[in-house]
Amino acid sequence: MTRSSTRRATIMEVARLAGVSHQTVSRYLKFNGEGLKPVTRERVEAAIDELNYRPNLLARSMRTRTTGRVAVLIPTPAFNPARMLAGATSAAHEAGYSVEVISPEGGAAARTDRILELADTRQVDGIVSLSPVHGARIEELASDIPVVVSEDFDDEMRSIGVLADAAPVTEMVTHLAELGHRRFFHVSGSAQFASARARAEVFRESVERLRLENVGVHEGDWTGESGIEAVRSLPARGAPTAIIAANDLVAAGVMRGAVERGWDVPGDVSVTGWDNNQIGLFMTPSLTTVDVNLEQIGARAMTRLIATLRDEEPRLDDEPLNRIIWRESTAAPR
Repeated sequence: MTRSSTRRATIMEVARLAGVSHQTVSRYLKFNGEGLKPVTRERVEAAIDELNYRPNLLARSMRTRTTGRVAVLIPTPAFNPARMLAGATSAAHEAGYSVEVISPEGGAAARTDRILELADTRQVDGIVSLSPVHGARIEELASDIPVVVSEDFDDEMRSIGVLADAAPVTEMVTHLAELGHRRFFHVSGSAQFASARARAEVFRESVERLRLENVGVHEGDWTGESGIEAVRSLPARGAPTAIIAANDLVAAGVMRGAVERGWDVPGDVSVTGWDNNQIGLFMTPSLTTVDVNLEQIGARAMTRLIATLRDEEPRLDDEPLNRIIWRESTAAPR
């Protein structure tokens, strides 16, 4: 096995090379090999030598003490976790903990390895993962270090769980119907995403329940281009007076497409987005959207961890994660 000399080997790599569990390597390091079978001890020693593994001696010296630190694992830069991290960090600081932020390369397997290594070496008192891990391996963790996983994304960082809640779509359709809208159109996100499928389904159900006209659902891909293409595809006669877009970027494309067709927003067509992108506030007209409290997701996960560390029941707020912000892009139809 060849490795870059600039990166330290991990306890998980030692375990894989030796053909043993990471707990066995941890026992070897803790008790200098005592209690292990000679052949097992030899394999671990050989793997340590080959990988030039150097354990964290400071962490080992603190095995019987708390560190006052917690770790937060975040996804790679392909997904921006800044708001969730801000919520988790704020909750930790309020409880008197410092935070170590870790973003290991690779998918769920790599993140799981890092969690197991952190737990075995007791570098932190507890761990929050804001990205998916292999739950079965975490459940088998032979350590008293608590781990809390925020189950809001799949391994491709696509929204699931509470983040896929499409209830605001019902509220938007209902309010627009009360304003007088009767013809509705939806530009969805990619159907690979549970959140996109849920919003499209709730859109159809809401329009049918309220006996409104469903002009159609155009499957987009979360981009502004898909919003423009969706509006271009609409017929001249019987055009919708309200368009529910998958996110704010799609909504911006919808509004651009409306301008191309000579439609006024919101006079001829009302438009809504999702995500409360800051730019929506400064658009003309400003964009009605759904604000998603990502900070609350991080804070809730950290609150659960701290409650576990203190052997307390977590006190979680019951505020909804999503709320609609009504702005100028929606109004009664002419």
